[in-house]
This record gives sequence, structure tokens and C-alpha cells, in this order.
Amino acid sequence: MSFLSRLFGESHLSATPDAASDDTALGKKLAPWRRSAWIPNTREGDCAVTDSKFSGIAFIPDGDTWPRCGNCEQPMQLFLQLNARDVPGEAKSLLTHGILQLFYCTNSDPQCDVECEAFFPFSKAHLARVIEEGPHRNVSSSPVRDAFPARAIVGWSAVVDVPNWEEAESLGAELADGEADLLSDSGMPVDGEKLGGWPLWVQGIEYPNCPKCDERMTFLFQIDSDRNIPFLLGDAGVGHVTRCKTHPEVLTFAWACS
Repeated sequence: MSFLSRLFGESHLSATPDAASDDTALGKKLAPWRRSAWIPNTREGDCAVTDSKFSGIAFIPDGDTWPRCGNCEQPMQLFLQLNARDVPGEAKSLLTHGILQLFYCTNSDPQCDVECEAFFPFSKAHLARVIEEGPHRNVSSSPVRDAFPARAIVGWSAVVDVPNWEEAESLGAELADGEADLLSDSGMPVDGEKLGGWPLWVQGIEYPNCPKCDERMTFLFQIDSDRNIPFLLGDAGVGHVTRCKTHPEVLTFAWACS
């Protein structure tokens, strides 16, 4: 039996977080902080302009233009587009309406993500936003130089996710000797792209604060290096889209690598 099966029971894949078993001491300690996460199922190729995708043709509202880097002023890569209507029912509280978009400058001359420290939130080399679906520009192809190939999001697989040992302890979990290592070796939090769940922190806990209210922002979506996006965030880093609960129009992206 695998470690995850011993920790969370055989049915650790589920549409509901309470499908995980409480049959170990560590599992019982983590039970209050179990969350569902949703892994996107993708296929090669683009889809409708309003549909959910990685890369491809972005939805651009009428009267708007494709977002440009604040450094080189060139069009930025579309990393993620997620339409609220495509979100699983159990995840509707994460994105209730509109279209979430993440744009990121991948230019190498100049290397904007380095010059603009794009690993920090609110860098001028990336843009995270939610826009409303409606009339849109007829964009026939991506204006991005060396645009990444599109991958359409065609479904979701639900998993149970738990915080890493550092975040678990910050939330009040009292881990015994060896349990932090056991959790670190478990493959949790889930890596790769995912909607919801817990952030996979490569370094420490790094939730940004909202610039309007200074409250800690909440995790929304995870982007991993060289998965659905053929790009390395630093040295195979992991990035996170976060959003302010009080000011839902405030979103950002940040990443870290080892």
C-alpha cells in the first residue's frame, strides 16, 4: 500500500475532501485542513476564445488590447485563461463569474522577468485579472513573439490536498518528531497545475498582501514549470495566482524556485 493510501485511505482521489480516511495519527492531525483541489485535464490545441486554456488566443474585450509588458512593451504570453462557467461545481466559490487570465512576459531580449523581478507579486512583467465575458475583439492569432502552443482545458480531476508541514504548523497542527519529514515525502501539497487546494511552497510561506487593504491574499491557482506551459520559472519554480477576498478585483502572481 502506498504512503498516500496509508495516510488518506485508498480513495484519496475524490470530488469531496471528506473521502480521505482518518486512519493514521498524521491524517487525523491534518483532517481540519483538508481541501479539495482540481487538476486540469488538457488536450493539445486551442479552443473557443472564451474557453479555458493554457496559452492560445485570449479573450480580449471590445475596446481593449492584448496586455503588454510594462518593461519591453511587447505583448505578453497568455499563461492561463479560466472561464468561471468551466469551473467544477464544488469550486464555484473560488471563481464565481468572469474570466480569469494570467499574462507573463517571456521575452529574453530584454529578459523582462529578471529585470522586473517577476517572482515578486505585482511585477510589471505579468498581469493577473478577472474580466467579464461579453463582446470581444476578433483576434485571429496570438500577437506574442514565439507564442506557446495552446492546450485546451477539457475537464478536471478532483484530489484531496493538505498544507505542507510549515503551513500546517502555522495553522496549529502539532506534528510529532518525523511527521514533518513524512508529510514532505508524501507528495503533498499536490504539484503541477491545480485550482484550489494548498500552495506548494518551494521556499517559505509567501502569501502577498493586498495593496488596498494590506490583508493577506488567498490562493486561487497554481502554475508549475514546464507542465502545461513550456517555460521554466527560474530553476523549475512554482507560481501561484492569489486574490484579495475584500477586493476581488485585486489579483496577482508570484513564484519561487529552489
